[in-house]
Amino acid sequence: MAGCCGGNTNFDGMSDHYKRILWWVIAINGVMFFIEMSAGIGAQSQALQADALDFLGDTLTYGISLWAIGKSLTLRSNVALFKGYSLLLMALWVFASTLYRFFVLGSPDALTMGGIALLAFTANVVSVLLLMRYKDGDANVRSVWLCSRNDAIGNLVVLVAASGVWYSGSALPDLVVAFILAGLFLSSALQIIKQAKLEKISQLKNNNN
Repeated sequence: MAGCCGGNTNFDGMSDHYKRILWWVIAINGVMFFIEMSAGIGAQSQALQADALDFLGDTLTYGISLWAIGKSLTLRSNVALFKGYSLLLMALWVFASTLYRFFVLGSPDALTMGGIALLAFTANVVSVLLLMRYKDGDANVRSVWLCSRNDAIGNLVVLVAASGVWYSGSALPDLVVAFILAGLFLSSALQIIKQAKLEKISQLKNNNN
């Protein structure tokens, strides 16, 4: 499909196939938010709750991405900036809440952590495979790919944390993974913000010429 792969950073999402895939990914993320947040609260796992929050953020931002398709480059760049700053706030929240839980809560339920993380990993791998051919594009399109890819990586890290909690009986692996996820959010946020700002600058230059 023209403009959807091969490193084309000009692809803007104007594809019926891409839009259908985005709807599927939105549905997957929305369902997984409720499953993982409920399990995270029940198991007292900060890593699961952080990952669930990411599912919620993806659900909302993917919906915005779908709405922005076909709009002006300036508006798409602004949407990407909004998503970037939202990820930045999410990273700060996870950092702060993890520090709080480190001092007041005990060890999470390792079996629940592992089972839910495996389910979340499966859901994110499905999303990544659906989006694979659309991993390059403008800031709006690329932000969707980055979030889904990072989610799959994050789930693997949560699985490692569950093993660490089970082996050690300590909450420390869970808290370390929550910090890693927050760092992943921060990295993605900075990438999205950088690309969106470059697109805005490019658009301003084109308008002045």
